[in-house]
Amino acid sequence: MNNEKTKAKVRALKAISDDLDCTLAQLSLAWCAKNPRVSTVITGASRVEQVRENLVAIDVLDRLDAPTMERIEEALRARP
Repeated sequence: MNNEKTKAKVRALKAISDDLDCTLAQLSLAWCAKNPRVSTVITGASRVEQVRENLVAIDVLDRLDAPTMERIEEALRARP
């Protein structure tokens, strides 16, 4: 994948996280937890603040309705 495609995907995902009032990390963790093909979400953190931020993903999970999940899937297919 080239750099421009990656940047386009990140920009699209950032717009979604902004709409949900969360960070990209929180959106990513919530998406993983919502994904039926994922059985376990393992987070990593080197500071207590990171653990706290990661735990907010539980709240974000409730906001990932079908239209939002489709927006995420579309963002992952984004083209520059």
